[in-house]
Amino acid sequence: MMSSAQNFTDIRVEKIATGLQFTEGPAWSKEGFLLFSDCISNKLHKFVPGVGGSDYAEIPGGPNGNTYDAQGRLYTCEFHSRRVTRTSKKGVVEILASKFEGKRLNAPNDIVVRRDGHIYFTDPAFGDQQDHRELDFFGVFHITPKGDLEAIAKWKTRPNGITLSPSGKVLYVADSDARLIRAYDLDKAGAASNERVAIEKIPGVPDGIRTDEKGNLYVAAKFVYAYSEDAKLIGTIELGETPSNLTFGDADLESLFITARTVVYRVRLGVKGALQY
Repeated sequence: MMSSAQNFTDIRVEKIATGLQFTEGPAWSKEGFLLFSDCISNKLHKFVPGVGGSDYAEIPGGPNGNTYDAQGRLYTCEFHSRRVTRTSKKGVVEILASKFEGKRLNAPNDIVVRRDGHIYFTDPAFGDQQDHRELDFFGVFHITPKGDLEAIAKWKTRPNGITLSPSGKVLYVADSDARLIRAYDLDKAGAASNERVAIEKIPGVPDGIRTDEKGNLYVAAKFVYAYSEDAKLIGTIELGETPSNLTFGDADLESLFITARTVVYRVRLGVKGALQY
C-alpha cells in the first residue's frame, strides 16, 4: 500500500488489458486514450477509458518507449530498426535519429519530449541486441528542436527509463545495471549538466520512470516504488507481474497506467502526474 503521509488512499490495482506478450511504452494522449507497445508482436495498442482496448498500429521496427509532444505527435523508440521516429497526427512517419557519428544506434528504448520541443531518449542494448552494436557506449541522447543529435552521456552501464521533473529543468534516467536513478540539470537550451545519483539501491531492475506534479518519482522495478524528491521511499505498489513502464493518465491525470509483461494495470492515485508536454 502507498504511504498515507502522501495522501494516497484507497489504492486499488485494476487490470485493463491482459493476454499480451510483453507490454511497454505507455503514453497518454491528450485526446483521451492510452497507447502502449507489445514489443514481441510489434504492435501498438490503444485503450480508451470506458470503452476498452483495440489494436492501434503495427510497427515492424519493434516499438518500445512512446511519448507525445505538445502538438499531439507520437514519438516511438524502435529497437529492431534501431531508430527513433515521430508520427504526425495524419500518420506521416519521420525518422528523427538512427545513427550517431556515422554508427547505428544500439536499440532506442525510452523517450521524453520537453514542452519546448527538446527530445531525450535512451539507447541501451539488452539480450542479443548487444551482438550487433556499433557504438562503444550506451547513450543518453538529446535531439534539439532543429533536429541536431548529441550524446549527453556515454555510459558503460545501460540506461533505460527516462523522464522529466515537473518544471522540465531536471532529467531523470534509470540505470538498469547499477540499479539507480541518475539526474541531470537542463538549461533553457536543453543542454544537460551536473550528472548525479538521485536514487540508489532500488530493488529489482529499474525500468520506466515518471514524476507527479509534486516532484515525486515513480520507478518500475521489482514492484512500482514511489520516492520523494529527496530520495525517500514513500510507497510501494505490488503487482502480479513485474512492471516494465508507467505513465499518468485519465482525464484528470490521476491514474497511473503500468505495463507489466502480459498485463496493463491502472491504479488511481489521487495525485496528478507531471504534464510532460
